[in-house]
Amino acid sequence: MVFNRRNLDWWCERGILILVLAALVFSPLAFGAVFTWTFLVVQALVLGVVLLWLVRIWGGHKPKLLWPPLAWVVLAFVLYAIGRYLTADIEYLARLEMIRVLMYAILLFAVINNLYDQDSAEIITYTLTVVAVLASSYAVMQFFHHSNHVWNRTTPYPGRASGTYVNPDHFAAFLEMVLPLAMSLLLAGRIGVITRVLLTYATLTIMAGIVVTFSRGGWVGAAMGVLMLLGFLLGHRNHRLRAALVLVVLLAGGYIASHVMAGNPTYMRRVAKVDNTGPAVVDFSSRIETWKAAAHMCQDHPLWGVGPGHFDARFMKYRSEAFQMRPDHAHCDYLELLADWGLVGGVIVFAGVGAFIFGLVKSWPHVRREENDFGSAMSTRYAFFLGGVSGLFALAVHSLVDFNLHITADALTGVVILGLVTANIRFATKRYWVRARMPLQAALTVGIVGLTVYFGLQMQRRGGEMVWLARAEQQNTFSTEQIDDLKKALAYEPKDDDLAYNIGDSYWALSLNGGDNYDQQAKQALTYYEMSMKLNPYNPDAHVRAGMCLDWLGQFSESGKYYEEAEALDPNGDFVAGNIGWHYMQTGDYSAARQWFIRANKLANWKNDTAKSYLFDICEPRLMERASGKIPISLFGGKGN
Repeated sequence: MVFNRRNLDWWCERGILILVLAALVFSPLAFGAVFTWTFLVVQALVLGVVLLWLVRIWGGHKPKLLWPPLAWVVLAFVLYAIGRYLTADIEYLARLEMIRVLMYAILLFAVINNLYDQDSAEIITYTLTVVAVLASSYAVMQFFHHSNHVWNRTTPYPGRASGTYVNPDHFAAFLEMVLPLAMSLLLAGRIGVITRVLLTYATLTIMAGIVVTFSRGGWVGAAMGVLMLLGFLLGHRNHRLRAALVLVVLLAGGYIASHVMAGNPTYMRRVAKVDNTGPAVVDFSSRIETWKAAAHMCQDHPLWGVGPGHFDARFMKYRSEAFQMRPDHAHCDYLELLADWGLVGGVIVFAGVGAFIFGLVKSWPHVRREENDFGSAMSTRYAFFLGGVSGLFALAVHSLVDFNLHITADALTGVVILGLVTANIRFATKRYWVRARMPLQAALTVGIVGLTVYFGLQMQRRGGEMVWLARAEQQNTFSTEQIDDLKKALAYEPKDDDLAYNIGDSYWALSLNGGDNYDQQAKQALTYYEMSMKLNPYNPDAHVRAGMCLDWLGQFSESGKYYEEAEALDPNGDFVAGNIGWHYMQTGDYSAARQWFIRANKLANWKNDTAKSYLFDICEPRLMERASGKIPISLFGGKGN
């Protein structure tokens, strides 16, 4: 074979497809790619896609760029994300969020410009279907074996199948995107009999996978996606009968399944008789409290938001007395968008939704098969278009009550489907094609090379931190060897406030042992707690621990300000309230300590065992002794009384 520019272009295009497929297969099967090492693998694959695209730009046959209206909006959000990163209060969290935005944006551009042909769309659809079937089969096996194990890990969701994910809700989000794709090919695709039989099995298996997740948001999202798909087909004369039959079968199947599952304890607890107890439960009332906190953030920071990825870090100030958990996310992607990115970010994102819908409207007449009396109107392109749009709609509905867009595998799958559907605008007009001449090639090269270098450096930093953290976990807890490993991890990521806090905790634990150098260890702990406070000024725990270090050293006059700051950051937290009680107990003010311990227990619904022990075993007896006059009041001062 003679090697020329055309062959080079073809090989690069195939290479891009292979890397995208690898990411789509790996991320759902590797716990949803929620861990650091899994995210780094996905990031490396995307980086490979970008580099091959750069080769196509320079060495391909007649390179050109497809730049639909959606691309301008995505570019605007990328620039906004960079600006918000540079002005964020917590650099580490903002950087991680910006990296995600950059990765998804460049992947979207790469898919639109390299995988827009029908063959690529078919291969991706079948690949996603196979992955969904395998993961769903694994989920069904988990359900019938009453297992909450995922590969080598244990999930905190007994009774619910999470497939190859950690969280069943996020697994359901992946399946609800793939289900309409498989179903649309089954009902409207131009495929053979054997393929249709296999797709029937795949569709039923994916449905079973969604059912056993017991994800109410996933059930609603999947139902809305399927209804949208069937609604499109019901409007097409050649598909109307088939779609109506499927709708009747699904309704009957859902009715039968609800009665069959009625005896299942998990179904009863989550659906029939909602029980909000149990491990890892974030029930509807908890979501309401989380949404209220997000809404208050939006009110206080309406224009720019609290900062990219800052929701959980800022949550403690806004939570109510009835909610003591750390939710990580707002459990509503739209509210979290407004809380983190503000009105400006929300306007850009919803402008992107508008640009996407505009592209759908422009593409629809050129994708939809004509109704006729003589043909079947079967079309794989039409089927993918309907399935892709319906899958994205299902994800959008589910994201009202979950944070699926913050899960790498779900966001990655959504971005690829979005890119493939958006690329259909090329059938409507040629106005969005741009010839990649020298100035454009140079600009793209600068951007891609800069992104490659930045991604490489960030991967090295996070990878190094991950390695030393893994080594630290193998050491004895709070040992000097573990501290050394944590310090080496901090050298790779000096902006990680949690890492600085953990080093402080290790020194604090050593100091509490009361050795000869307990005071030096307490001072070391204080140093790292103060470092954590500088990196993340909104962490009340670091302020509390700093105050405790000073109390332990007998510097009561200096510790009070840290407790005041902690209370301002987390006015309704039982941890802060309990430790303020501990502070007053150290100073001998048992009356004040008693009030704080009572508040801590009320906030924790009397489940704060430490505060309860201090209250009933120390404060109450000491106050009773003082009231009885059995011992002099002068003996109630100083550390240890």
